[in-house]
Amino acid sequence: MNLKNNIAIKNVAGRPLRSTALILLASFLAFSMFAGILVTSSLKRGFSSLEQRLGADIMVVPYEASTKADLSNIVLQGNTGYFYMNESIYNKIAAREGIGQISAQFFLASTSSSCCSIPVQLIGFDPETDFTITPWIKKSYRETLGFKDVVVGNDLNAFVGDTLSFYGVGVRVAAKLDKTGTSYDTAVFMNRDTIEALIQSSLERNMNDFKDIDPKRVVSCVLIKVADGFVAEEVLNDINIHVKKVKAIQTKNMISGIADSLSGISEVTGVLMAVIWIIGFCVLATAFFMMTNERKREFALLRIVGASRKKVSGIVLLEGCIVSLAGSLAGVLMGFLVFLPFGNYIEGRLNLPFLLPGTHSLFLWALLSLLTALFAGALSSTFAAGRIGRLEPGTVLREVNG
Repeated sequence: MNLKNNIAIKNVAGRPLRSTALILLASFLAFSMFAGILVTSSLKRGFSSLEQRLGADIMVVPYEASTKADLSNIVLQGNTGYFYMNESIYNKIAAREGIGQISAQFFLASTSSSCCSIPVQLIGFDPETDFTITPWIKKSYRETLGFKDVVVGNDLNAFVGDTLSFYGVGVRVAAKLDKTGTSYDTAVFMNRDTIEALIQSSLERNMNDFKDIDPKRVVSCVLIKVADGFVAEEVLNDINIHVKKVKAIQTKNMISGIADSLSGISEVTGVLMAVIWIIGFCVLATAFFMMTNERKREFALLRIVGASRKKVSGIVLLEGCIVSLAGSLAGVLMGFLVFLPFGNYIEGRLNLPFLLPGTHSLFLWALLSLLTALFAGALSSTFAAGRIGRLEPGTVLREVNG
């Protein structure tokens, strides 16, 4: 180990309080950068997953449901809730002009089950007409779901072959879905026959209220893909005018609020990251300046015994790189420890689609955050190193002794 490296390492190790403070500052810089990148990229991936999952141009729900503040959370993200309309409405909608594909879905909020400690959303669909859920499920399960077969979201404590019970009805887990970053990760999917059996059981147990609707002839919402040559807005208006007691909603309008929230969070996060980086750089630069100013005599003596300006400057720069590297590694590691175990909690608190990047992207963002924090530390110590290199040892010693 050469003299410059030896002196730099001993200086860092020999001043633990100062070095620890600088390391903590660098780690905060790296953590903030890593956290900001992960939040924005995870929100973007979650929103992209939600868009792919939606797959319909128009959604039709009972008019009463359209007035609910949590409607978009129920139908878009799978939050627990349910509402129903008579199946005859489905046939009226299907007869309107401009309908390309049409399929019904059925919602039922569970009470409790062995798979989970909280209620989950039960979602039924018709495999023969469905064009939104089936393509997504087939990524994990290529067979046709049978009676009392279900597919569970990624976050549920249930596995293929397990038997779950909802409203006293036992169902078999046929597959487990890939993570989506939405509340669908805690939902359970099944075919129409299975959801009807659960709805009927919930009615028999006095755990549901259908008012005057026959529980065997209900749907919760109708999803529509507009036929080629037709405009979604025109088809939507036609349904709202000619089909009573329902509300047709364009799905892109439902997710626009989520997109606006995502854009707002991304902008705020970007500004905060920039501010933190600038403040962190200024504090590090000030810290290195004060540190070198206190050690002018030490550096002057090194010059007198033969160390060149370049070598003395190199010692200061190397010390800055050592503490910055240690702090950057600690900050990135802290980011992994916060986001990997608590990703689901963060998703729940944000109430937005949140899907962490894959392993490759995760380590790429970690490397970028580490290099950014390391660059800030190295750049801030460069100014101090340049100043020390320009000092005349005789002048410094006379100032100190005088």
